[in-house]
Amino acid sequence: VQLQESGPGLVKPSQTLSLTCTVSSRSITATGNAWSWIRQPPGKGLEWMGAIIYNGATYYNPSLQSRISISRDTSKNQFSLRLNSVTPEDTAVYYCAAPLTLGWGTDYWGQGTQVTVSS
Repeated sequence: VQLQESGPGLVKPSQTLSLTCTVSSRSITATGNAWSWIRQPPGKGLEWMGAIIYNGATYYNPSLQSRISISRDTSKNQFSLRLNSVTPEDTAVYYCAAPLTLGWGTDYWGQGTQVTVSS
């Protein structure tokens, strides 16, 4: 499975961060798969942000629940992240990830994309 993140590298405070993950070699509707977004702020650990599973259901980190939305475009085999009302604390490398075969694992990762929140 190959994953590739794309989206703006710079977002202004209070605006919305939008990223897309393009998936190759496995359908995002494949039964039992969960497709995750994970981020790593500078100098900090990894944070699981949320996931969309094969049937379109979404699950979010409670700490981001009020600001996050994950959606998908099955025709393009993509899933997307939207994070509203960003602050400089949302500056991070953002990754999308997939399980080895099925489930909630994060065995396959995209290369990551740097997003900086700054005016």
